[in-house]
Amino acid sequence: MHESSPVADFINRFVFDPIARALGIHLVPGHHAVPDPIVMILLIALGLIIFSFWLRGRLSVENPTPAQHLLEVLLESIQNLMKEVIGPESRRFTPIIGTLAIYIFIGNVIGMIPGFISPTSNLNVTASCGLTVFVYYNYQGIRKHGFVKYMKHFGGPVIWLAPLLFLIEIISHLARPFSLSVRLFGNIFAEELIISSLNKYISPSLCPRS
Repeated sequence: MHESSPVADFINRFVFDPIARALGIHLVPGHHAVPDPIVMILLIALGLIIFSFWLRGRLSVENPTPAQHLLEVLLESIQNLMKEVIGPESRRFTPIIGTLAIYIFIGNVIGMIPGFISPTSNLNVTASCGLTVFVYYNYQGIRKHGFVKYMKHFGGPVIWLAPLLFLIEIISHLARPFSLSVRLFGNIFAEELIISSLNKYISPSLCPRS
């Protein structure tokens, strides 16, 4: 089942489709220039960028705003969780983990608004998040320990079990992006189906078309 968003349809019709035609791109009848999940991603990114610039000019040590208090609590919660899982060097990973946490959270809940869909209900979106994290944490591991030492830790502490453990660990690591992508996709896609069904009764004019 393909869910579409009236909001994404409107933006495509009056923004992206005209741009595509101006660039000489032929659009297949019934299809837009930009898929609906990508439109939602762009909206979320634009909203976060605008909010960041707005908040940045209002940050204050002496007179913090309620929005600043809320973000400070959120940031502290994320950093405390990271410290428990990663250790004392976790602070340098705050930008990517914090960004992903906020992006995924907004991507999940935006589908509850009539006319919108959750981009995380699309497997391509969740897979891109999973692959980004997979590449990032392996890159950081190789950067810190070196390629040979990093690969050695997959073999475990027992030499005679190293070949078997190495194979198991490699398979486990390669499966992580797939398992995380499918898990998030499945949860949010199921939510989208429920919200879509409810919207048919609450606001029929804004419910996504199947």
